[in-house]
Amino acid sequence: MAYLLQQLLIDSVHRSPDKVAVHARGRSLTYGELDVRSSQLARLLRERGVQRGDRVGLFFPKAVESVVAMLGVLKAGAVYVPLDPHAPARRVASIADDCGVRALITTAERLRTLPPRATACTVLVSGTAEGAEQVPWSALETFPASAPPESAIESDLAYILYTSGSTGRPKGVMLTHRNALTFVDWCAATFRIGPDDRLCNHAPLHFDLSVFDVYNALGAGATVSLIHEEITVFPQRLATLIEEHGITVWYSVPSALVYLLLHADLATRDLDRLRLVLFAGEVFPMKYLKTLADLLPRAELYNLYGPTETNVCTYHRVDRWKLAGQERLPIGRACANTDVFALDDEGRRVGPGGIGELVVRGPSVTPGYWGDPEKSRRARMENPLAPYPGEPLYRTGDLVTLDEHGEYLFLGRRDSQVKSRGYRIELGDIEAALYAHPGVVEAAVIAVPDDDIGCRLRAFVAVRAGETLTAGVLQTHCARLIPRYMVPERIELRAELPKTSTGKTDRTRLAAEARVAEAA
Repeated sequence: MAYLLQQLLIDSVHRSPDKVAVHARGRSLTYGELDVRSSQLARLLRERGVQRGDRVGLFFPKAVESVVAMLGVLKAGAVYVPLDPHAPARRVASIADDCGVRALITTAERLRTLPPRATACTVLVSGTAEGAEQVPWSALETFPASAPPESAIESDLAYILYTSGSTGRPKGVMLTHRNALTFVDWCAATFRIGPDDRLCNHAPLHFDLSVFDVYNALGAGATVSLIHEEITVFPQRLATLIEEHGITVWYSVPSALVYLLLHADLATRDLDRLRLVLFAGEVFPMKYLKTLADLLPRAELYNLYGPTETNVCTYHRVDRWKLAGQERLPIGRACANTDVFALDDEGRRVGPGGIGELVVRGPSVTPGYWGDPEKSRRARMENPLAPYPGEPLYRTGDLVTLDEHGEYLFLGRRDSQVKSRGYRIELGDIEAALYAHPGVVEAAVIAVPDDDIGCRLRAFVAVRAGETLTAGVLQTHCARLIPRYMVPERIELRAELPKTSTGKTDRTRLAAEARVAEAA
């Protein structure tokens, strides 16, 4: 019998059915309740035509039903696709169409924002069902409490996470049960996650960091507290939640921790139960990391690295004794059952001190991108160092160098993808949104390095003659097409953009201007 993600829940149900598994918005579910509810949802989906391998969209704010939905889809043998509940409706609909969702789990309120579509069924987490294909959450109670017969195997897809794409089209990263479990098993062993732990899910569920929070809690029989979106913007409330819930394990992007450091008076808080702080997704400014290390003397601190396509592939344990003299924090060495190394442009392995592109091999590597075999082919390459053909490597696009301690240092990106507030962003995706406005003739988006959030987004736009556009109008326009974290903070309007001698937009000049303006 294959070991699948939902088996983590089943094992914990056998050990402690009455233990609280998930808490959110003042409500909780025990392991026994989570098992029954997710099995009932799996039965409902099967009855409504969802088959093995079908995609099911999850489009609603964080709640205990979020974990029920994830597990219910998996128990049905299907693939869940978490959708950003705050993304523009057009983008959500585009993703749903791209992967051909067979069913949608949402709320009546969210459903009204989407265009009509043909699905096997729509399950409403809240609100009243209004059509024959809509099913209220209360209908789950009419289904058996046991899961349908298992049909999936570990190489089947478990979920698809959509990230920013360079052409304006989001790309769906496919992850299998084996991909996810490789990461979860490593975490459980390395960080000793146990039943007494209380994990804090800060990341959105459509962000890959959430995989750690949910599945490591399930595997250990621990409790995961889902932090809903309304709390994350209030640092004082977030810090209070950490105290009151007795959080022992925290995982987020560095900018979330910086936000807490700057605005939550952490020095006055009782954080002694916080034994483990993990961060990933962007570079942690050293000045803030040193402050955090001083505030949490008992907590272990780890820098985790890895694109969505590989989960986490390297890690570095922060050494407080070395922090004072460190200018850059390493991304570290390979996780267990994962191999990483750097290759130069000729496909040769780069030694200590050299610079190359980091590549990853092992069972955590994605099979590719949904519906885009060409992009999948470009991201994965055959291992030029393997003694036998056919082994795929994932090309991260990140430039690294190996230090004298055998750990990798991140140097930057090879392409136009950047990180802001922990999100991976393709600048071309933003430019595509700007170009969608009929008054825009040219557009260039520049990422300006920023110690607090990774980078700030600044756009330069050439407007059509006679067009009366403003920066605010263009920001509103972008917000309808792309997530809010991708909307440029500043948009400068010009008659034309500077050009190089070959007639291309002079991005080097614009980047220099943006840095000067940001500094001023």
